[in-house]
Amino acid sequence: MPINTVFEALSHPVRREVLSRLKAGPMSAGELAGHFELSKPTLSAHFAKLRDAELVTVERQGTSLIYHLNLSVLEDALKGLLDLTEKKP
Repeated sequence: MPINTVFEALSHPVRREVLSRLKAGPMSAGELAGHFELSKPTLSAHFAKLRDAELVTVERQGTSLIYHLNLSVLEDALKGLLDLTEKKP
């Protein structure tokens, strides 16, 4: 996953809040939407950015979409950022 896609996804406060809420465990799109005063199309666009960056995974349960936090991508992005700050001998 290109690191630019991850950082672009992390650049919006709504998307960061979604990720923060998912730290507690998987949530349906409806449960997540209940925490925001945004239209469904707007939230869907935010969810799509997070999926594109692979920061979340989605599973369908009946008619619900369940979002899961994908920490490995976030960890890789942070490692890449920290690597930039290290001084090389």
